[in-house]
Amino acid sequence: MSSNCEVFVNMRSQTAGLRGVQRYTAEVQRRLADRLMAVAPTKPMQGIKGHLWEQIALPRIVGNGLLWSPANTGPLSVANQVLTIHDIGSVEHPEWYNPLFAFWYRWLTPELIKRVRCVITVSSFSKERLQILVNPDKSKIVVIPEGVDARFCPRSADEIARMRTALGLPSPHYVLSLGALEPRKNLRRLLTAWSSCASRLPEEVWLVLVGAGAPGNVFKTLDLGEIPRRVHVAGYVSDDWLPALYSGALALAYVSIYEGFGLPALEAMASGTVPVIADNTSLPEVVGEAGIAVDPYNVEQIAFAIERVIEDSEFRKTLELRATRRSQQFTWERTSDRTWEVLRETLAS
Repeated sequence: MSSNCEVFVNMRSQTAGLRGVQRYTAEVQRRLADRLMAVAPTKPMQGIKGHLWEQIALPRIVGNGLLWSPANTGPLSVANQVLTIHDIGSVEHPEWYNPLFAFWYRWLTPELIKRVRCVITVSSFSKERLQILVNPDKSKIVVIPEGVDARFCPRSADEIARMRTALGLPSPHYVLSLGALEPRKNLRRLLTAWSSCASRLPEEVWLVLVGAGAPGNVFKTLDLGEIPRRVHVAGYVSDDWLPALYSGALALAYVSIYEGFGLPALEAMASGTVPVIADNTSLPEVVGEAGIAVDPYNVEQIAFAIERVIEDSEFRKTLELRATRRSQQFTWERTSDRTWEVLRETLAS
């Protein structure tokens, strides 16, 4: 295959469904589509088949061009490459992952970083962890935060009501938890915290869990155990309903143990919803003073934060205003422009 386009983008990850990495890839690629040649397998390929395509077929397609790999992985034989690494959870916490997946990435990630020309990461936290655990040249790593699309904004009461009907939510008053059912999302402690505070909250307030099961070839199976009262497990929700789902919530409970960025917190903020976040990893640098930060290992702190944001309406309104303002600092246009600057400079050098 030959092309006049000098910059290719590795789109293999887009066959794996819409998660944070896939949204990042889609949003940036869409804005740079006229400057990039998108390359993907002719049919969905995950697991070993996907990695074989990436390591063997993709280098032949790219040839001497510059390759941008936006989803944590790329071909080892292509040195002329810019790699985006969102986090190194599989390196730091292999116990959360399928053993084969963890083994592969614990070897692949350091090797790729040594070989590629530049590494983009999405938070200062991820950059620090890369420097400590992988020890690359500091000048090789560039921090470019993720963004939020304009469709994430406060929605009308009618649209929120239609969303609730479509999803079968049991109450218009709910705390939202959004994310795949995987170990690092800390859902067991969230459910324990909910059990301890729900009896002190109005009966019409529910906790709504949204998220598909994590892929078994990536994460270990997560058993949530017994589901407490007034918890609605919604499962997978179409992307079309997410803006209204965020906007209708009293708060977002996002107390992950480990995040490379934390896109749901940003999307909630843009929708005018207060995030209750973990006080570790990348989340504080994304949320700033626009949310409530808690120790994710402390069930009492999580419960207290949920109670406060629900019962103290003036406090909640103050944080909602901060959240909306804070979210305006993050746009996909800014992410895309800065990504293109890195690609252009790498190409020129």
